[in-house]
Amino acid sequence: MTRNTFVTPEPVVLEGYQAVMTPSKFGYSLGALVDQSMIDALEEDRAESLKWAESKLKNPKRSVLKPEPWEEMNEGQYKVKFSWNEDSRPPVVDTDGTIITDERLPLFSGSKVKLALFQKPYILRDGVTYGTSLKLKGIQVVSLSTSAGVDVGDMSTEEVIDLFGTTAGYKAMMPNVIPSTTIEEDDDNDF
Repeated sequence: MTRNTFVTPEPVVLEGYQAVMTPSKFGYSLGALVDQSMIDALEEDRAESLKWAESKLKNPKRSVLKPEPWEEMNEGQYKVKFSWNEDSRPPVVDTDGTIITDERLPLFSGSKVKLALFQKPYILRDGVTYGTSLKLKGIQVVSLSTSAGVDVGDMSTEEVIDLFGTTAGYKAMMPNVIPSTTIEEDDDNDF
């Protein structure tokens, strides 16, 4: 079974709690919003992956299929979630393809990134529960949001950089912070 790599053509927005550069007590995680075209491609790939998993099931008639590894948030907008440990940490690069190693990088909800990912079929140890999961191959940081403050496979760091190419935006060596345009009003009018 061949593994297809999917790259978000346009930057996607990170959504929810993020532990990309520094792990939380539960490990590393990333959640992002993707559009319908990405889900359409993943659904097509999922069908092929599930056929492979079904061929490996102990008792196909008693099998339990887990839901898709994405969730619809709004019409045409879906949330994908990833988690990984230190051994399967995907490379994080800036828009020039430079590896980002600064664990203090404020990569939070609202930041924009490009993702390289693949879908992996699985069968649980019970031999009847199966589905697919999404794994990251790489992350390219396009812009940081200051409002909130995987299985890499056999790809090298250079191959991940080649997946994304270069894009105008965040550079690890030359941060270009754009101030937030939202104005917070103070409700405490105690004059």
